[in-house]
This record gives sequence, C-alpha cells and structure tokens, in this order.
Amino acid sequence: MSNHTENFPLDKDLTLSDSSNPLTIPTTSLSLTKQNDKIIECRLTFCVTPELYHRIDTEKLFNLKPEVRAPISGGNFLPSGDIQIETTLQPDLLPQLLEKASTAEEAANYLLHLCQQPENPLTNKLLNTESWLCLSVKQQQPNGEVGYNTFWNYLNPSTINHPEATSEELSEGIVNFFQEWTQANLAEATQNATSEFLEGITSVFNELVDEKFSDTEEDPTTNQSIFTAIVNFFESDQWQFVNIPETSALRLLFRGENGQWTCYAQAREEQRQFVFYSMCPVKAPENKHLAITEFITRANYGMIMGNFEFDLDDGEIRYKTSIDVKEDNLSLALIKPIVYANVMTMDEYLPGIMAVIESEVEVKEAILRIEG
Repeated sequence: MSNHTENFPLDKDLTLSDSSNPLTIPTTSLSLTKQNDKIIECRLTFCVTPELYHRIDTEKLFNLKPEVRAPISGGNFLPSGDIQIETTLQPDLLPQLLEKASTAEEAANYLLHLCQQPENPLTNKLLNTESWLCLSVKQQQPNGEVGYNTFWNYLNPSTINHPEATSEELSEGIVNFFQEWTQANLAEATQNATSEFLEGITSVFNELVDEKFSDTEEDPTTNQSIFTAIVNFFESDQWQFVNIPETSALRLLFRGENGQWTCYAQAREEQRQFVFYSMCPVKAPENKHLAITEFITRANYGMIMGNFEFDLDDGEIRYKTSIDVKEDNLSLALIKPIVYANVMTMDEYLPGIMAVIESEVEVKEAILRIEG
C-alpha cells in the first residue's frame, strides 16, 4: 500500500466552533493523504499564540485529553512564540468533505467557504473542534523544538479503521506510545495512576473509535452480542478458529517471529467484556516456578495494556488483554488493538521466557534483553 500526501498552503484564518465560543485559528496548511489513489486522511495544521493554546489546552479542544498525550520533550513551552498544532479529521466525516472536494486546494477552499456563510456556518460538523483530533503540539525555540505527540499520532485513526490494517501497524503504534508514556511516568506512577491512565485510554477508544470511526457497512457488530462481534472480527481478519462447544469462546492459532501458540477469545456477555489470551507454548517445570514468577513480576511492572498470568499449579503461562464495553457496542476497531497488542507482546517476551526455563540466562538479564 503506497501513500501520497498532497499539501496546500492555506495561510488564512479559519473559524471553528466548540462547546462555548467560536475559535479563530491562523491555519498554515491542509493536506490530503491518498492510499492507492483513494483519499484516506485530511490533516489541518495551524499556529496559535501561547494564550490561545492555553485555552485549547484547558478546554481540551481538538480532543486534547490528558490521557492521549505523550510526555512533553525538549523542555517547556515559552510564553512567547507561536505553537504549531497538527490535527486530523475524524474518518467518518471524511466522506462529507470529499463530496465537495477531491484535492487539498478544493478542501481548503470549501472549509473557508463554510466559514463565510451567513446562516449558522458553525453548525457544520466539519467546523467543529471535536471533529478534529490533535496529532502533535510543537514550539520552535532557540535551543530546539519543544512539544509532544498524542496517541493518535502513534496510531492514526485512519489506520485503526482501515479494514486492511496489519498487526504490525496496530501493535507498533500502541507499543511505542505506551513505552514513551511509561518511560516518563513509571518512576513516579502508582498502580492506581496506571489504572486510571488505562481507563482513560479505554474511554477514548469508546468515544472516538467505536461511535465515530466505524462505518455502518464496515462494522456489523452494532446491536450484536459480544460473541457475535468477535466471530465477525476474526472472520473479517481471516483468522482460522474453532468454536469451543457449549461456551462463548474461540480457539485460534497464531504464528509470530519467535514461535507459534494457541490463543483464546472469550466473550463474557453478562459483564459486557471481551477477553483475549495468548497461551505460552511451553509450561514452566516445577523447578523453574520461582524464576518464572520473578520474570512475570518484572515483565508486568509498567505494563499498560494487559498482563502476564502464571498458574503455579501446572506451570501454565499466558498473556491476557481485555476490554469492558458496558453499554456500548464492541466494534471491530476496538477489538483489533486488544488482539494484536496481545500477540505481539507474547511474541516479544517469548524468547525471554524460554531462556529462563532453559537456564540460559538469569531473570534480570532476560528482561534486559527484551526491554533494554
């Protein structure tokens, strides 16, 4: 899949709406990204004063919630000097824009045209700050660039919602974002803080992926059971699976770079939960239980999405990820990160587990080889 980005220098003020007052931003450019000649993303870049950024930050405009921000790098923002913000249009609104435009210039002119309409122009969703997701916030300073990226820059909404998104694309974005967050916060974070962070990310997925990113035709999970949703997902992603009789669970097989193992996808209908397991292909012998317990404890420390589990009775090792959708629907876009983050984590840690079981290295060394 080849991508091509077309940029158009806008250099004009654009007025958007939020929950309270209109927001006028000096835009610098609009870009459209094509994949195999199909437009898949629209980005809007603009520069604001530190004062205007303070309002955007305080009011969490452009979906700039604390839980989706990576740590700021390079220092702190100065009280003078423009701050550049890059945003992306929510995928479900892209068809509305493309009805009026097929090039970046046409898209930019259409947005400007909407702003100039005398009758309630700001009621159009394309002009709502909530319709745009912040990707990055940067400020150029004498000593270099200061700023931060957001979750959506690591795992772009167009990627999450793309039916052909690969496991590598999904897992790499998730892992990179969580690694950056934990490296900056782990020394000070408590278990409660980590849990709150994960709940925040889950909430973001529910609000911005499930409801807005999923096209009705591409997401057949609406108003369906959890089990039906996961069956639809694995069928659409072309996984081979077996229904486990008299249960709401599937058995699957996954082959990674470091091995092959069995997976289980379980629907908990009453609790509105989806649970996914990767089963380690080997069990720890009794004389290695203590070492594996230490390995699992060290590996789990700082894990954001999921955790390893170890059965002391039979030596079984597995990795678990899950999501609680409560009253919402379990969409294909929500299932993907739960599944692929899981299998990629097992694939990453499997060599360390094997090394400990086979007495090749000490536990600390095994973890160091993985996490660096």
